This record gives sequence, structure tokens and C-alpha cells, in this order.
Amino acid sequence: MPYYVYILSNEHNTTIYTGVTNDLIRRVYEHKHHHDLNSFSSKYHVNKLVYYEIFSQPKPAIYREKQIKGTNRKKKNQLISELNPEWKDLYSELV
Repeated sequence: MPYYVYILSNEHNTTIYTGVTNDLIRRVYEHKHHHDLNSFSSKYHVNKLVYYEIFSQPKPAIYREKQIKGTNRKKKNQLISELNPEWKDLYSELV
């Protein structure tokens, strides 16, 4: 079973959210449809998938999530821009 580290952004790319999941399509769907109205992603309208990585085991994925969360915004922006220079929503490529 694959595991994913992902980064979401809002429409204007001013806010980002980093997470980990074993079902990327389901998890992004939940963010897009505000399944938890009290969540960070709902509050800040963070629902555009701009980056993800795939792992075969959960521990490396969790480690990578913490690593990304620990970096500054400039490094996160660079990471996203290397894979997705236009910051387009990658969700449609998955479904």
C-alpha cells in the first residue's frame, strides 16, 4: 500500500498545508469538500493539491512530512515549484 506526503494550497497560494495519508484521492477529496468544518484546510480554503511524494512504507512518509513541515516557507515554495512551477491543482491528474 502506498503512502503519500502532500502539500495543499489555497487559490492565491498564500497558505499551504502539509499532510500524510495512505489514500491521496480520498484525502484531497475530503479537503476539497470541507468534511471537517473546523479544520485548518476548511478555515483557510486550502484545497488545491500542488505537491505530493509517494512512499512504500508509512514511517518514511511520516518522517518526510515532519521534515517538510520543519522547513521555512521559502524552501516549501521551492519544493513545490520544482515539481509544479505553475502551482496548478494536480488532483485532476489523479482521478
